[in-house]
Amino acid sequence: MTREQDQDQEQLTSALRIAVMRLARRLRAEKSDDTLTLTQLSALASLAKWGPLSPTALAEIERVQPPSMTRVIAHLEARGLATRVAHASDRRQSVIAISPAGQERVDEDRRRSRAWLARVLAGLGEQDRAVLEAAVPLLERLAQS
Repeated sequence: MTREQDQDQEQLTSALRIAVMRLARRLRAEKSDDTLTLTQLSALASLAKWGPLSPTALAEIERVQPPSMTRVIAHLEARGLATRVAHASDRRQSVIAISPAGQERVDEDRRRSRAWLARVLAGLGEQDRAVLEAAVPLLERLAQS
């Protein structure tokens, strides 16, 4: 890689990192309240997406240490947003499931962020929307790596 290519990549890296962080921050500003941390909200969203999970599996999905996830789960349970239920095939184990109140919370946060994003996208030109549409699969690949 030439020095110029190296500088270009460094600029792209910095610009993309900042833009993604700002967009994520703006989307988070649309959540329904500030009583849950981002980790708690993310764990709740994972339970909504994947269904009941063991605490270990939830920690792996969220990429946090099991002791940290234990605290997250305790907070979600205390707020009535998640419940501990018996494992389907091994009654000695328990899994964490989203409660109806937790599902309502996730749905409301998603509705609010989608509404904000839809308003912003509606203000863009057709070409800008096409560029964003084309970028979604690449951003998904980056997020999964």
